[in-house]
Amino acid sequence: MQRIGFIGIGILLLILMVAIRIIDPYPVRAVRLFYFDYAQRFDPREYANLPVRVVDIDDASLTLLGQWPWPRDRIGALVTRLTEDYGAAAVVFDVLFSEPDRLSPARILIRPEISSLLKAPPREEQLDALDNDKQLARAMEGHNVVLGLAAAPTDRPTSTPGKAGVVQIGAEPGQGLITYLGTTSIVPDLWNAAAGIGAINVSPVDASETVRMVPVMWNSPQGILPGMAFEALRVVLGESTIVINGPSEAPGVTTSVQIGDYEIPTTPDGQVWVRYRHEDPALYVPARAILAAGYDEAIRAKLEGQIVFVGTSAAGLLDIRSTPLGENVPGVSIHAQILEQVLTGEYLVRDDYISGLEIIAFICLSGIIIAVMSMAGPALSMAVGGVSALFVLIISGVFFQRGVLFDATFPMFGGLAVFMVLASYQFIIADREKRLIRKSFSHYVAPSVLKEIEKSGHELELGGQVRNLTVMFCDLRNFTPLSETMQPADLVSMLNNLFSQFSDCVLDEQGTIDKFVGDSIMAFWNAPLETEDHRRMACQAALNIRKALVEFNTPRIEVGLPRLAVGVGLCSGPACVGNIGSRQRYSYSAIGDTVNVAARMEASCRYLGYDVVISEDTHSGIRGMAALPAGKIGLKGKTERVPMHVLVGDNAVAASPGFAELQALHQALMEEISVTRRYGQEAFERCRAAAIRVEPGLQKFYDKLSERLLDF
Repeated sequence: MQRIGFIGIGILLLILMVAIRIIDPYPVRAVRLFYFDYAQRFDPREYANLPVRVVDIDDASLTLLGQWPWPRDRIGALVTRLTEDYGAAAVVFDVLFSEPDRLSPARILIRPEISSLLKAPPREEQLDALDNDKQLARAMEGHNVVLGLAAAPTDRPTSTPGKAGVVQIGAEPGQGLITYLGTTSIVPDLWNAAAGIGAINVSPVDASETVRMVPVMWNSPQGILPGMAFEALRVVLGESTIVINGPSEAPGVTTSVQIGDYEIPTTPDGQVWVRYRHEDPALYVPARAILAAGYDEAIRAKLEGQIVFVGTSAAGLLDIRSTPLGENVPGVSIHAQILEQVLTGEYLVRDDYISGLEIIAFICLSGIIIAVMSMAGPALSMAVGGVSALFVLIISGVFFQRGVLFDATFPMFGGLAVFMVLASYQFIIADREKRLIRKSFSHYVAPSVLKEIEKSGHELELGGQVRNLTVMFCDLRNFTPLSETMQPADLVSMLNNLFSQFSDCVLDEQGTIDKFVGDSIMAFWNAPLETEDHRRMACQAALNIRKALVEFNTPRIEVGLPRLAVGVGLCSGPACVGNIGSRQRYSYSAIGDTVNVAARMEASCRYLGYDVVISEDTHSGIRGMAALPAGKIGLKGKTERVPMHVLVGDNAVAASPGFAELQALHQALMEEISVTRRYGQEAFERCRAAAIRVEPGLQKFYDKLSERLLDF
């Protein structure tokens, strides 16, 4: 049932992620575009010596020839040099000529303040000869010169049309093209002389954005306009018409644009993905070199028969754009690279089918993760998912080599998101039962044991090791008569309350509770974690149990209930500790003679008349604590008597003057008994009185002394 719920949540996640991909919010698109950028950086287009060049109006040209804008007669000279002297097949201006040249002599002469100084107004033919715009127009006539329009605010309407004929095949694909709300104009004389008019904008978005796609065709108030590079191709090919193709069943969708024999695949809104190459100086010729005096054969060899774009790389003219290769290039370079791409046929294609394949890849990868995780957990699913993600990445790379943009980020990051959510689900929901078991287990085992089990869970198998332990047995006195006077529920409640306090005493001193047996507790120290001072810790736990019992008895005595008593036996020595039981059910426990002796010592507390009894080995490790010799006691199952001590108190008691006096009197009394098998009554009374002053519980111990003289 739990597995079915896990798979159900996985399927819901999968559906949610597919819905997000279909909606395609900005973060998903941004990651996809960055991935495509890095794909181009990894495998850029190689530079090829194609008939495309750029005449660069660079900073050095502006320094030599004057600031921009240059007079139109100089632009006319540039056109003449390019076409007639250096044999350019076409000249394409990535600059605007939207207003008459303000530096034209003809415009200066007709200004009232200038014309009033002339003896006679200039004749029209004289003005024509001095008009820079007309000079540029005359230089353009008879040559393949393409001028540009740019997007403009809607409050600047123009009526400047393009020059390319447009034929639409399909359900009006031109309706879905990116639209100019308005365009700049072109000086009429220049428009008349131009062979083509193209849109110079390389991106419909802000100029600060990375230019990844460029519209092949634009919608404008004056009709459909081709982009600059595509209009240049039309003019050079001598074509009069551009064909826009689209499906007949989907209005406003463009699939390709055809110019002569070149068919350019586009996005549905008529854009083309630009396949970039790194900038190469071979593409550029500085404008100052073209306008220099004389004739340069090397320049003709470079420009003859070429489609020459004229643009600027000057920083002050603000025509610098970012490319996916991480380079900042002049806008004119992008136009040139687009034309190179068309000539080589190296396109990047992405359509709805590719998007569908990406979703299928995500479903497959996530399905694998869900299936493996439901059966084998997160570790194996992460490994299998990683291999699957690598496979998707390889597929994406193979597709890119063939000019197909396949987004590997959504399958990979989507699959990772599914994995993380399901792993969290397993931790929060599916592992809740394990955490409850752990919580329950911690009530019986010391935190140190639990950490050791978690740390080395692979070692949880039958078997053990011999350790030097200190073993404790703690038993309630007169439990059977007490149980006869209480209801079972009340008895269990009392035991739980009392054993909780006793358990805290053991666990606070880093002990391990082995088991609860009826009214008894077994615990041990120095396993599973080694503790150098385990004897002292065990003795301190016994003293804390004594103190806890006093606090437990106080309210009982006040209401007339009988006082409870315990007997505690501590023995130190070697024992085998580990997982003991059957292969199906076992527990962490200790066995051996030390354990048996500790149990017998606890039973001897009645015989000795004292509540805490420790072995000789335990006593040897607690120097500084208050203990007194109790003789050698015969224990069941032991052939030799076992020397024991009674634990009186902690270090503070041992350091008190009263205990020092008691220790001396007790030692003298024990020596007298060991020699004479009896003791003097006066010496006994002094020792007994000193003992009661130090620890009242010793009274019964001394009262029983006369019954066990042979123990000394």
